[in-house]
Amino acid sequence: MTPPRRKRRRPQPVALPPPPLPSQSPQPADGEEKPRNPERLYTIAGSDGARAELDLVTLIVARSAPRPTASPEEASVLRLCLAPLSVAELSAYLQLPFSAMTVLITELIEAELVQARAPIVRQAVPDRSLLEAVMHGLQKL
Repeated sequence: MTPPRRKRRRPQPVALPPPPLPSQSPQPADGEEKPRNPERLYTIAGSDGARAELDLVTLIVARSAPRPTASPEEASVLRLCLAPLSVAELSAYLQLPFSAMTVLITELIEAELVQARAPIVRQAVPDRSLLEAVMHGLQKL
């Protein structure tokens, strides 16, 4: 006897409301947040130049406190990096893409305000006894 075939439910298309005209500005409700204007990344990126070779796991450590003339992004990076943070973490905290973070961190490195270093590797070679235990466990299966 063959089992009954299941019918797949397909989601019904939902009609979207028409987009607002440019002259109309939507008013946020009481609990909603105002829509933000997107930031232009070229204002963060500054001038074109060579970028430091940074990876997502490269650790960034601040060497000094932020200067009064620092941009808001630079000041945020310097405040966050009192303890070592990876570039990926900084990118997430500041809500900036990785490409903009590399340019920003490159400028801070050139100004000697931060230091970039490789992540700390706990052990390059796995423990032999652990590998043998895994191998014996797999053989017993």
